[in-house]
Amino acid sequence: MIELKNERELAVMREAGRVVARVLRAVRERAAVGTSLLELDELAASMLDDAGAKSSFLDYHPNWAPQPYPGVLCTSVNDAIVHGVPTGYRLRDGDLLSVDFGAAVDGWHGDAAISLVVGAADPADRTLIATAERALAAGIAQAKPGNRLGDIGHAIGVIGRGAGYGLTADHGGHGVGRAMHEEPHVPNEAPPGTGLRLRPGMVFAIEPMFTAGGGDDYRYGDDGWTILTTDGSRAAHVEHTVAITDDGPRVLTAL
Repeated sequence: MIELKNERELAVMREAGRVVARVLRAVRERAAVGTSLLELDELAASMLDDAGAKSSFLDYHPNWAPQPYPGVLCTSVNDAIVHGVPTGYRLRDGDLLSVDFGAAVDGWHGDAAISLVVGAADPADRTLIATAERALAAGIAQAKPGNRLGDIGHAIGVIGRGAGYGLTADHGGHGVGRAMHEEPHVPNEAPPGTGLRLRPGMVFAIEPMFTAGGGDDYRYGDDGWTILTTDGSRAAHVEHTVAITDDGPRVLTAL
């Protein structure tokens, strides 16, 4: 069942979204050569506490995962697409880092992700990230009443495929609300005009995941959580939580 959120509930989700946005901004500023992934996770946890919010990720345990998730951030480096577990790894010059973060305020969640390059950037990495961000904007633009879920996926997929990137099979966005992951699945590739019709009060996480090698296959890392490209190519992941409203899409995780 898809729960339609009212304006009061959307306002609380917007507060959760502001926490997410502030944390991701701070992580972006802190991510530098020599900084460890655990240090970034500790920064995010401290900011959650200061905001009086709860982590959407810590101890999350879907049925496919070998153990509960151990951090408040997902920190995916280079060939890690999503769900990278924070470790003592220290960022190196040229690393491509994707950071996913979720926060809950009064039981309502917000979820967003950014990708960035640490230190000197390879132009190919900058293009990969910029293309994912452009696809995210295109997907958000389709998140309006009367459109269908496939219109979001089509907008994202056309940009990703047009650039020669892979789209990570079986992965995409999701509903957000009282739980971090709700129905429906939001595809990153779909025929336009297909799928669920969008109605005011629906809230989705829209999240392109592009891989530079062009393949859609992936594999799990030894931790059972991290999803990696099979060819070792780099990946970018960007995301916003977006509400469908009568006035068009409302991004809840923007600053």
